[in-house]
Amino acid sequence: MTVQTKAPESQFAYVVLAARRARQIMAGAPPLIENPRTQKATRVACEELEQGLLEFDVPEATSVDEDKDGNKRKK
Repeated sequence: MTVQTKAPESQFAYVVLAARRARQIMAGAPPLIENPRTQKATRVACEELEQGLLEFDVPEATSVDEDKDGNKRKK
């Protein structure tokens, strides 16, 4: 796995990361931004992602093999 801080290019990954961080903020975690523009947890999480303040793991792609019948399976 690779640890990254740059906002992900995938919109799905961006939304998932922002949602997880927003839940942490709503549960009481302090924002990583000194003076957030808003108090909304989702906006603060998006700002943190855009500024590269969050670290996240990117799992490596798993390879897929085909057996003798043509069925696909993960390694």
